[in-house]
Amino acid sequence: MKPLLASVLRITIGVTVGAILLTLGLGCIIRQPNVGKERFPGTMRADPARLESHVRFLADSEHPRDWRHPDGLERAAAYIAETLKASEARSSEQTYEIGRFASKNVIGRFGPESGSRIVVGAHYDACGPHPAADDNASGVAGLLELGRLLDRQALASPVELVAYSTEEPPWFGGDEMGSAFHAKALARDGAKVRAMISLEMIGYFVDDPPRGPPLLGLVYPRNGRFIAIVGRWQDRALVRHLKTCFRGATDVQAVSYSGPAKYGVDLSDQRSYWAAGYPGIMVTDTAYLRSDHYHSPTDTADTLDYQRLAGVVDGVFSSVVHLANPD
Repeated sequence: MKPLLASVLRITIGVTVGAILLTLGLGCIIRQPNVGKERFPGTMRADPARLESHVRFLADSEHPRDWRHPDGLERAAAYIAETLKASEARSSEQTYEIGRFASKNVIGRFGPESGSRIVVGAHYDACGPHPAADDNASGVAGLLELGRLLDRQALASPVELVAYSTEEPPWFGGDEMGSAFHAKALARDGAKVRAMISLEMIGYFVDDPPRGPPLLGLVYPRNGRFIAIVGRWQDRALVRHLKTCFRGATDVQAVSYSGPAKYGVDLSDQRSYWAAGYPGIMVTDTAYLRSDHYHSPTDTADTLDYQRLAGVVDGVFSSVVHLANPD
């Protein structure tokens, strides 16, 4: 081998190995490996059949439910409110207007009236006139089943479940998001928030590897059967807490990202709470990195895995109860 070619080969190999080692090192930092698990605190488990029923109502019966179809949004909100009331939540509505467009957040409260609260939220509006089963009927179904599990659960801190409207375009990223109205109201009232958990697409699982940079497979599973818990670097303790609770509650693997609020980390309602100065994270099946049905007519109820969705809800329930009842 000629000296120049050998030198080029050595440099290429060195750069490649260096890139792999750098990726693994950074991956270890942002993935935040941790051990241990919290015991599951409940006496009931999430019910896959109930979850499917909620998803099918929203995705089959009540679509379209985007801003161009306010009647669909209103019926979805009424269904959410009725279901929360059935769980004996202290329910209320937060109405707001954006120009001539009127909408509402639906809220269910559990536990004591005062104290540093835990907020769990999911948006019920859709992007366009699509079924939007995963995005985000799955998150709303999880929120409603969480309400059933929290019913009569002993809680030392208040827990607030919020179903938001106006998360999707053209509202996303601005002050018109339903979650922005809710977060600003909390800040205006001086409310303390221990944690906000956004349920954003939590029901789609596949054997195929997620799409993304090739080196992603060195850090994260090479399949689409996991759930991701993501937040900023300053939210890393909360992210780790959720992972330990998931490990004690469900067989669904939970992986995490704690790092810069880019690369999709800010693509849901937790961003509104960050803007208000509160800690927040997102629980997600990774959306378009996994699903070919994202923001399309094929995002239907038949594509979801309700057994795994139930496991995700069990993990969130355990996380909320342990946050509300710190040792």
